[in-house]
Amino acid sequence: MWIQGPKPNISPTESLIFPLVTPEEDTEVRPEVVHVAKTDITNSEKPHNWSERFEKFSSWKRLLLSISLIKHLAESFKSNHGKCIGWHKCDIYRSVENCASAEAFIIRELQREFYGDTRKCPKELSPYLDENGMIRVGGRLQNSDLPRHEVNPILVPGQHYVAMLLTRHFHNAVQHQGRHLTEGAIRAAGFWITGVKRLVSFVIHHCVKCRKLRGKHSQQKMADLPVDRVTPSPPFTFVGVDVFGPWTIVTRRTRGGSASSKRWAVLFTCLSSRAVHIELLEEMSSSSFINSVRRFYAIRGKVAEFRSDRGTNFVGAISDLDATAIFIEDLNIKEFLRESGTIWKFNPPHASHFGGSWERMIGVARRILDSMFLNNNRNLTHEVLSTFMAEVTAIINARPLIPVSTDVDEPLILSPATLLTQKTGSRIESFEYFNQKDMLRSQWKHVQVLAEQFWSRWRKEFLPVLQARRKWNHESRNLEEGDVVLMKDEQTARNDWPLGVITRTFPSEDGLVRKVEIQISREGKKSTFVRPVTQVVVICSKET
Repeated sequence: MWIQGPKPNISPTESLIFPLVTPEEDTEVRPEVVHVAKTDITNSEKPHNWSERFEKFSSWKRLLLSISLIKHLAESFKSNHGKCIGWHKCDIYRSVENCASAEAFIIRELQREFYGDTRKCPKELSPYLDENGMIRVGGRLQNSDLPRHEVNPILVPGQHYVAMLLTRHFHNAVQHQGRHLTEGAIRAAGFWITGVKRLVSFVIHHCVKCRKLRGKHSQQKMADLPVDRVTPSPPFTFVGVDVFGPWTIVTRRTRGGSASSKRWAVLFTCLSSRAVHIELLEEMSSSSFINSVRRFYAIRGKVAEFRSDRGTNFVGAISDLDATAIFIEDLNIKEFLRESGTIWKFNPPHASHFGGSWERMIGVARRILDSMFLNNNRNLTHEVLSTFMAEVTAIINARPLIPVSTDVDEPLILSPATLLTQKTGSRIESFEYFNQKDMLRSQWKHVQVLAEQFWSRWRKEFLPVLQARRKWNHESRNLEEGDVVLMKDEQTARNDWPLGVITRTFPSEDGLVRKVEIQISREGKKSTFVRPVTQVVVICSKET
C-alpha cells in the first residue's frame, strides 16, 4: 500500500483506515544492531585525552595560565578555609608555584600519552622518572656542577603539539633569531625536544615575523627570450630604450665664473644585433625626448617596436606623440604609432631585469665614460660631451658578441659594427676578400654579402650562447589571488615595507606568473600597484 497506494474499488471511508502494524511486523523498519565489546567495564576506566584540549591553544603561555587557573579553581572547591573558595577571580594562579605545578601536569600528560613509561623512550638518552613523575634525560653529566635542569632536561616528544608551542615560545623569547639561538634557549630552559632541529626549522619557516624580517623575495623560472631577441631583422627594428645621466656641463662664461647646466643621454639598443645608438637630452622632458627620437629615426630609420621601463618621460612622450602606450599587464593590446606602425611596450614597474639587454649596455657606457671623464671633467661642454657619446657608441658597437676565436680561418670578429658600417677594423674591406662566386661588382651586392655573413654567424655562434639559463632555473609556486605579501620599497627600511594582498595575477605564455597586482592600505586609503614577483615577499599563502 505504501508503494502502490489504496485500491481504487474501496469506499472513501475505508481509504482513510489503515491497519496498525507493530514495529516487529513492519518490514520497512530497520533493526538496530548493538554490539557490546567483551571488556571488564566495572574495573576499566578510559584515561582522559588532554592532547585535544592542548591543541585549542595557540601559545605556551596561554596554555600554562589556563591549566594553572583550572587547577587553582579545582583546589579551591576542596579547601574549606582561605579567601579562594569556589568560583572566584584572583591572580594567585599566576604565581610561580602554580605555574610550575601546571607545567609539571602538562609534561606528565603528554609523556603519558606519547611514551607511557620509560621503556618506549630513546635508550641513548638514558631516561628515568624523577620524584614528580616526569621523564628526564639521564646522560653522562651527573658529576658536573651544572644545574639540574641542564644536566637532566625534561624529555618532550617532538611530534607532540606541546613541543610546537614550546618552540614558538622560546623562538619569540630570543626575538625571532635563527635556529641556533632558539635551540639554545630551549635547552637552557631545561627541555630536551626530540628532533628539535627539524622542528625549529619548521617553526622559523612558518613564522610570519621572520618572513617579514628575513624572508626571501619570490622567484620564478627565467622566461624564454621574446621573438625580437632571436629573430634576424634589420638593425634597430626592435629597440630597447632607457635614459641615464645626468652630467654637468659649462654652457657660457660669465664675469663671476661660468654658467652650468645638466645633460642626459638616451640609449637605443637593437634587441637582435645588440648595437647601440646614443642621443643627448638637454632636459628631462617629453619634448626633448621626442626630438631625440626624431634624430634617431633620421639616422637609423623607422622602428617596429620600442621597449622601455615606466619612466615618466617615456609615458609623457607617448601621449604627446598621439600614441597609445601598451602596458605589460594588458593582454595582447597593440596600437600603432600613426603611420609608422611602431609599437611601444612598457615593462612592469621596478622590474629592471625585464630590460636586461639595455640595462647591461648602460652599465658598459657608464664605465667607458668614467674613464673618459677621469682627466676631462672640469671644462666639459655640450660639444665635448656629444663627442664622447659618439666615441662610446663606437666602442660599444665594436665589442665582440662571442668569444674571439683563435682559429686562423676565422679572422673576423663578430660585432654590431660589422653590420652597421660594413667595415672591419680601421680599413674598408676590398671586394677580393670575399671570394664568393655569385658576388657581382656592384656595391649593393657587397653589402648584402656582408650582412648575410653577419647573420649566418649570428645564428650559429651567438644564439647558442643565449640558450642556457644562468639563474632562475627551477619553477616555483605561482602566486595566487589572496596571498598576503610584503611589497618591497627601496626608499624605506624593511620594517616599513607595506603589507598587501594580491588581487590579480598575470600569467605568461608558459603559464608561470611573473607579475602580480597588489592592493595595500595606507592611512585608510587603498592603492593598487603592479610589481614583478621578485619585488614581493610571501608572508601567508592562500593554501595555508
